[in-house]
Amino acid sequence: MEKHINILGVVAGVISLTFAGGCGCSSSNDDTVDLSPQAQAAAQASGCDLEACRGGELHIYTWSDYIAPEVVLGFEKGLNCRVIIDTFDSNEAMYAKLKAGGTGYDLMTPTSYQIETMAQEKMIAEFDHSRIPNVRKNFDKAFENQIIDPSFKYNVPYAVTYGGFLYQKDAIPEDADVRTWSILGNSALRGRITLLDDIRETLGGALMFLGFSINSTNADELAAAAQKLIEWRVNVRKFDAESYKTEVPSGATFLGHGYSTDATQVIVGDEEEGMEPRDDIGFALPREGFSIAFDEFVLAAGSKRPDLAYAFINYIYEPEVAAANMNYICGPCPVKPGIALLDDDYRNLVLVDPETMSHGQVIRGFTNKPEVQELYNRTWDKVKATSDK
Repeated sequence: MEKHINILGVVAGVISLTFAGGCGCSSSNDDTVDLSPQAQAAAQASGCDLEACRGGELHIYTWSDYIAPEVVLGFEKGLNCRVIIDTFDSNEAMYAKLKAGGTGYDLMTPTSYQIETMAQEKMIAEFDHSRIPNVRKNFDKAFENQIIDPSFKYNVPYAVTYGGFLYQKDAIPEDADVRTWSILGNSALRGRITLLDDIRETLGGALMFLGFSINSTNADELAAAAQKLIEWRVNVRKFDAESYKTEVPSGATFLGHGYSTDATQVIVGDEEEGMEPRDDIGFALPREGFSIAFDEFVLAAGSKRPDLAYAFINYIYEPEVAAANMNYICGPCPVKPGIALLDDDYRNLVLVDPETMSHGQVIRGFTNKPEVQELYNRTWDKVKATSDK
């Protein structure tokens, strides 16, 4: 399925997205772009032998619906190979699978904070940047402060999402403010709120609400965050990483904690899937702070086809390929010439303005502090145990 966004009228609020006019996704085989020439050029620039690629398989482990189908097809056609994609729904699930012996992948897209741990445990290999020249050439430095390691030793930035609230506009009380984490305590929404089933995102929200860092290592601060989540829990129907994307549009959920890319997909609609644009749905980034989560390519230490892996990353940083991906995932990829190819209104929709971005906090890992990670796990277990009662 190809998603192509045509924004006919967009008004982007400082914190929330509001649509004034029609907009939507459209798709047809007639207007699908053939990206195979870009695949061949990128592969050759990476030092990949096109003949050696014939019949090969590239295995990618990533988030669901995270690479545009026409991007995959262009690579397969250009290199006469197959791209096989497996998906995960959290960094913790991805890491646990690999830790338990899951192998066979060439590329993975963990969030930045997970990468240092994977490198220390020798799950991933350093990048040879001479084989991915498009990355240094086309990376948009405006995103540099949103990633953890700008040296790109083990990481190549792919796409960024921001954590906030997808909500039914008419279901939110007039005196309520969706631009604050305190909305979770509003009794008018009891039983109609979902939170992400994610340690760092959800504990991070409570930490930021209380004025602490999303990366706090202080036991007292984490205990206070847990207590705040437990207080909010009376209004929360469940912790879930996926359902808000369908339940907020259906009305089963009035407010769902989730990601900006998913929210934008819901709001702009998808013609091919029969999903109309939703002017009645909004997305808000809390002013006390919101998460910045960059997902990045890493190269598996045991990759059987590093040649295809390098070719694919170099291909992703081709301008036309990056633009196709951004149109599909409804979020920014840090490829400057790709961003320049976007429709002006769509570019304004997916890029967050600098003032709003100043409230964002990058999630960082605790690789060298296992006691902190254990503290987070215990704190989260306490919150979840309360939610199960």
